[in-house]
Amino acid sequence: MSKTVISSEKAPAAIGTYSQAIKAGNTVYMSGQIPLDPKTMELVEGFEAQTVQVFENLKAVAEAAGGSFKDIVKLNIFLTDLSHFAKVNEIMGQYFEQPYPARAAIGVAALPRGAQVEMDAILVVE
Repeated sequence: MSKTVISSEKAPAAIGTYSQAIKAGNTVYMSGQIPLDPKTMELVEGFEAQTVQVFENLKAVAEAAGGSFKDIVKLNIFLTDLSHFAKVNEIMGQYFEQPYPARAAIGVAALPRGAQVEMDAILVVE
């Protein structure tokens, strides 16, 4: 099976030894996105703005892979403060429709660059 690197200029460039996403067959494995503005590579301020930026970054990579949020089958959410869980659900409802993807929400001690939220996803595209 061949692997294809997926990248988008509308999402932050990788800040390490990884690709924004890898497509293997019809499955796309998206790397974790933190709330970096792709134009400035700076973290956006505030939890709500950070969550929106992460969804926008994931959306850009999904579109570069030929997919959309409708194609996401698994979403992982990493939060430095689980008290923000309800706000994540509220914002996620603006980006997803039923049937929702399988999901995990995990509390972590810290994220790269001091981010409050990070997400990765798996999508299946034709």
